[in-house]
Amino acid sequence: MKGRISQTNQEPASGGIFYGWIVVAVAALVLVVTSGTRAAPGALLLDMERDTGWSTSQLSFAAAIGLVAYGFGGPIAGALARRIGMKNMVMLSIAVTALSFYLASRIDDIWTLTLWFGLTSGLAAGLVASFLGAAVANTWFVERRGLVTGVFGASQSAGQLVFVRFFAGVGAGAGWRQALVWGAVASAALLPIVWLFFRNAPADVGVAPLGGEPEPATPPDRDLVRRAFRRPEFWLLASTFLVCGATSNGLVGQHFIAHAADHGFDEITAANWLAIMGVFNFIGTVGSGILTDRYDPRRLLMIYYGFRGVSLMMLPFIHDSLSIGAFAVLFGLDYIATVPPTIMLGAKLFGRHNAGVVYAWVFGAHQIGAAVAAWAAGLVRDETGSYSWAFTSAGAIAIAAGFAALLISDRSNGSDRSDSNDLVNVS
Repeated sequence: MKGRISQTNQEPASGGIFYGWIVVAVAALVLVVTSGTRAAPGALLLDMERDTGWSTSQLSFAAAIGLVAYGFGGPIAGALARRIGMKNMVMLSIAVTALSFYLASRIDDIWTLTLWFGLTSGLAAGLVASFLGAAVANTWFVERRGLVTGVFGASQSAGQLVFVRFFAGVGAGAGWRQALVWGAVASAALLPIVWLFFRNAPADVGVAPLGGEPEPATPPDRDLVRRAFRRPEFWLLASTFLVCGATSNGLVGQHFIAHAADHGFDEITAANWLAIMGVFNFIGTVGSGILTDRYDPRRLLMIYYGFRGVSLMMLPFIHDSLSIGAFAVLFGLDYIATVPPTIMLGAKLFGRHNAGVVYAWVFGAHQIGAAVAAWAAGLVRDETGSYSWAFTSAGAIAIAAGFAALLISDRSNGSDRSDSNDLVNVS
């Protein structure tokens, strides 16, 4: 057929490497840095309290606004990508993130901090947070999609955890304002990399998706969100992912360092343990992607949430370095392992081409959970002087989410734009 790209034409002029892997590398780097900027509130919380006199709950509220904005940047990203292209949307996200961090470093009141450090930087980073990984995985790959989504999930949460050490170190030495300036510099450094190496789709470099035939462009499915909202499977998927956000980014990501300080650990040591979580999170989420290609994602979610719940219930009783180190390793393996099976279920239910949009909305629920947990945990600490109640109740909710995941159907109802080739086999 005229103009048809051969399925076997999957090696562009880049040394025999399928160009999709280069796009994956660039997108993963973007996710590491932009999601890493969301580690700043948790890493700089105590230094901000000392320097400004603002309370834990005030600073937690600013962080919560950022988490909500971060989550709902995804649906906006889908519309922007259709209008200006995915590459331009990514560059816009990076530029606004860098600018908002720089402006946040110059503020002198809590409401301006909430505007730049919370709302604007959160929304800018959120443009790529949920949409980019799912869109790249489903545009460039038919085979190895679970592995690719695992890499992106690991990059996103590992960025938040590893950057904790960066922000905490700079904040301890030069103060939280200088830490934000360096966050702006790290974000801006991504712009030339994206400009040179990122591509929107396989057709841009004359190849087919890995393991699949080239596909004709499909018009936007404008009815998708309304159909999704009518299905109970969507709400089960969103509600379980809401619990994921509450128990990871919201609670542990924002308050682990302060909790450890309450138990006698210094801030840098606690940040180091959080960074170790990031290392093992990368291993756990990539492994989860591989498992998602082979096993029923609903059963994986039950295991992940159950293990997370037990871990959180144990955290208030940890007071020594050996135990907190074991927690960092084990919780890190499970920190965001829920991402690959969640994306896979969304693709199975609503079609591969709709996975990015569906996941963007589900990720919004994730960040609502994160925001509520971040703010509520700050209130609990202000009122009781301890995080114990916050961690134990979060553990119980996580276990309940594991059982709820088993109730999610993994079958399309036939009205969504998917076919048998879009669906993965499950055990």
